[in-house]
Amino acid sequence: MARDPDRDKVIEKPIKLQKGLSLFRVNKSPFYRCKVWDSRNKKNIIRSTQTASLTEAKTIATEMWAAVYSKQPIEKVFSELSKKEQDRHSISSFKSLSNELVQRERAKAERGECHHKLPNNTEFYLFHKDWGAADYFGNQQINEIGTPQYLKYIDFVRSKNSELRPATMNHIATNISKTLKLARDMGFIQTVPDLPRTRRHDNPRAYFKFHPVVEKEKDEYRLLLDTARRMAKERVKVRETVIDYELYDMIVFLAHSFLRPTESEFYGVKHKHVSIQTNPKSLQIFIPDGKTGSRVVNTMPQAVSILDSVRNRYPDYQKPDDYLFFPQYRNRGSAKRIAQRIFNACLIEAGLKDDAITGEKHSLYSMRHTAISMRIVLSQGKTNIFTLAKNAGTSVNQIERFYASKLPLQGKLIENLQSFGD
Repeated sequence: MARDPDRDKVIEKPIKLQKGLSLFRVNKSPFYRCKVWDSRNKKNIIRSTQTASLTEAKTIATEMWAAVYSKQPIEKVFSELSKKEQDRHSISSFKSLSNELVQRERAKAERGECHHKLPNNTEFYLFHKDWGAADYFGNQQINEIGTPQYLKYIDFVRSKNSELRPATMNHIATNISKTLKLARDMGFIQTVPDLPRTRRHDNPRAYFKFHPVVEKEKDEYRLLLDTARRMAKERVKVRETVIDYELYDMIVFLAHSFLRPTESEFYGVKHKHVSIQTNPKSLQIFIPDGKTGSRVVNTMPQAVSILDSVRNRYPDYQKPDDYLFFPQYRNRGSAKRIAQRIFNACLIEAGLKDDAITGEKHSLYSMRHTAISMRIVLSQGKTNIFTLAKNAGTSVNQIERFYASKLPLQGKLIENLQSFGD
């Protein structure tokens, strides 16, 4: 293949720093080159500064000029400069910068400047054992990675796992973008290339239909409660666990607290995290380490009676560090598995395992979606979406995309829609 004659073409007017010293750039590289006049040997010496930052390039060029006019042999001087260039070359690879990004995030997390889970999440997406970008690009220089290389990498990821969700693909893009932004801030590149995102197809969240979204006789939430109550009365056994009214209380609590059924939220709530409020009647729950960090949750009034039931059920578990639900299991992973198991048995017994409309599987997470949907519908539009989002530890965007947009208008909302004004 013929060599492109324009590769070495100077792309802008050289920058003169002083007599016998200038900087310039050529087509084939974003790095500045330094030209030093060697008066002893009567020739120009040209070397790459290995940086796209003009400020850094000026500093390096000054060092080169001083080196040329020192009494050291020219070969030794440029051998040392070449070693510096190689060192700089090694730290400007994609993998090296990925490591640098993770370490910086760990330091920020230790200082409390970001969520403590962020460094691990970043490391997961960049260093994934099957399709991590750090190993894929490896020692490739960061300035050589643009949109075409990124798109080729995305094809590689899909070839490794064609079932990755759009959200995961976008997380991958986000972390590559963070690495490129770090490279820009360190002066290795001037601009961050475009990284096209994968279009997301929103699916409605599986929640239990309730009146007035459906007729009273089709109220799935009420059916779920009735089934839980009956199974507790009959003391149905699921493996080694005998179902009691804790299952019923758990369903009601989740439906009126907006908590995620995770170890850091619902299963992590202790007595010291809960206080009773009287105006208006509610529980105030402190979540120290939820999905979106720490937050304070205010429940619906129905949750207060559940707290009374919990205290009556577990009189020996009243200390501040005792858990509210399933406190006999200090291992919260075990508590979570048992809760999921008995809830799944309740779903099967009630015939509610699958959502009748979307076909999605119901799970304990459906209780959170039911809680948010209930507030939107039963408040007849009076609930402030921002307040609801803050209380639930999510965003207004998420509520609009996954909840509000999927719910039918009811009662007063339809009246407002049909009104002709005063």
